Amino acid sequence: MATWEQFEAEADELASVVKVRFQGAKTHILATLRKNGAPRVSGSEVDFVAGELSFGSMSNAVKALDLRRDGRCAIHAHPGEGGDVKVAGVAVEVTDPREKRAFTTGSEPPGDFHVFRLDLHEAVVTAVEDDELVIRLWRPGRPVETFRRT
Repeated sequence: MATWEQFEAEADELASVVKVRFQGAKTHILATLRKNGAPRVSGSEVDFVAGELSFGSMSNAVKALDLRRDGRCAIHAHPGEGGDVKVAGVAVEVTDPREKRAFTTGSEPPGDFHVFRLDLHEAVVTAVEDDELVIRLWRPGRPVETFRRT
């Protein structure tokens, strides 16, 4: 499992760019998989708690049910300056009540709710620089790869 903390340790500069973008807006786009394999996109808020990237959901929301069935997902940061920012991996639900409390922020919906932390499989920043498309990709245990397209 790759935590946010591991990402920062292995690729601090890229992790900083990604984190700033996620902290720059309240809501981002979460992509999950429906039962039939089709994508579902939903709004979601992202937090950074205890070295983890985490996000939540109202109790029994369809996105949470998707993630319980198949945790594979991607989160696209709200568009802004500096290109596109995306992370992908497997959502792991936090179910232990004590651990779940550690991930709460005070902005949770009333009643019960779901909390997930992301087992990071990759982070990508895509931007246009000097008339080139520049893609920076991090995967756990590997250096950042940079691809350029004209």
